[in-house]
Amino acid sequence: MKIGTADIAKKIDNYCIDSLKIPGIVLMENACIKVLKHINLNKFNSFVVVCGKGNNGGDGFAVARHLVTLGKKVEVFLVGTAEGMSNDCSVNYAILKNMNIKINSINNLEDINELREALERNHATIDAMFGIGLKGKVEGIYASVISVINENSSHILSIDVPSGLDSDNGKILGNCIRANKTVSFTLYKKGFLNYSADKLIGDIVIEDIGIPEFVISKFHENEFIMDKYMINKNIIQRDKYSYKGDYGRALVIAGSKGYTGAAYITTEAAVRSGAGLVTLCTYEDVYKILSCKLIEAMTISFQDTEKFKELFAKSNSIAIGPGLGNNEKTFNLVKDAILKANCPVIIDADGINVLSDRVDLLKEKNNKIILTPHLGEMSRLINMPIDYIKENRIEVAKNFAKKYDVILILKGYNTVITDGDKVVINPTGNSAMASGGMGDCLTGIITSFIAQGYDPMVAAYVGTFIHGYCGEKLSNNMFCVNASHVLDKLPMTIKEIQNL
Repeated sequence: MKIGTADIAKKIDNYCIDSLKIPGIVLMENACIKVLKHINLNKFNSFVVVCGKGNNGGDGFAVARHLVTLGKKVEVFLVGTAEGMSNDCSVNYAILKNMNIKINSINNLEDINELREALERNHATIDAMFGIGLKGKVEGIYASVISVINENSSHILSIDVPSGLDSDNGKILGNCIRANKTVSFTLYKKGFLNYSADKLIGDIVIEDIGIPEFVISKFHENEFIMDKYMINKNIIQRDKYSYKGDYGRALVIAGSKGYTGAAYITTEAAVRSGAGLVTLCTYEDVYKILSCKLIEAMTISFQDTEKFKELFAKSNSIAIGPGLGNNEKTFNLVKDAILKANCPVIIDADGINVLSDRVDLLKEKNNKIILTPHLGEMSRLINMPIDYIKENRIEVAKNFAKKYDVILILKGYNTVITDGDKVVINPTGNSAMASGGMGDCLTGIITSFIAQGYDPMVAAYVGTFIHGYCGEKLSNNMFCVNASHVLDKLPMTIKEIQNL
């Protein structure tokens, strides 16, 4: 699913209208028909449709017309007067007038009281006041109308975007509809990814309104949301004649006294995601503990310097950081991995923390680097407040990845994966997974996929999706999901997606 801004959506529409000569009213009718698909006509029999003067209002007038022809009770309201309507909006407005359907104008307090009474006596509300073009603050009569709708509606469906929401950044522009469902068109709007936007958009549906794919691709800026079918297409099918050597060597550099769990989870995740040979290198004082716990993976200590050098040189992927500790020894290990590794390196946890004041070291890398920070680690890495990063996650991640030529996985709700050019958003996972060890598990999965021959960017987003999907499925029957639960479920989850 492609992500886009209001500007991109407008360019797509304008190209269809100006170059392909598809009348705007045709696109509006297509949008209306798609909205109707998502109205529960068995449950709702009476509607209030609240429209503005722009094309979003035109969508609303068209929906009202179809609801009337379906035998539903419909009360239509226009905020303001008909003066200054967009051309396509005025067409659908005129059709309703010609059908003798009353359109109530909202211009004062008395009109708002009429709206309130209508909302109270009807089953559902259709919000069609503002579309994606809204940028200024919602004030005056419009702000009052939004408040009345929110306070008195049993169910709200917003067309394209909840009125009052900035579709580019997800911020409330003064006042905003709190929709139960939003039916948007062509592109998943970038603002829907904002951490607070889900409370405003409700259930989100993206519908095609007949725009040719080549037009969308012409203006789209290489930003996507994953689904399991996208992941299915990227999973490498195993040849029946393959053996363990065909699925790569993964080296995990992790763990220290008191943090053996991080090393175990990372290593076990690499094993259970299908890497051919996995080796953990850790400190001597925890080596025996981890050696006993890890059955399928090999273990060595840092004291075995020759073996460590050999593995370092021969591995197909290296993970470094989980449970190592934020200290100079960790920094030296990370530095060597960045400067000398012959394969992609995944840096996580303390591996990221030790780079906080020395991030320019990434520019001297010998191979592809993947970093997997959560918000706190990202804040320390770029010396910016967490709140700022939350509000600008895609831009922050994309700019960092481009500046240092790395792949960045900015973890959290709607995890951002980017190489500075392409952006992929992961919709899977939920707060049931909010527990220690989850990030270590993700690092192991990605390390495994790279060892198996996946392109690092593909490994990053495939691994992230599978990790979240696995936890999400488990959470259907579990209050909280721990990393060990995900480890148990991993092989079956990968197979499920492979067999779609």
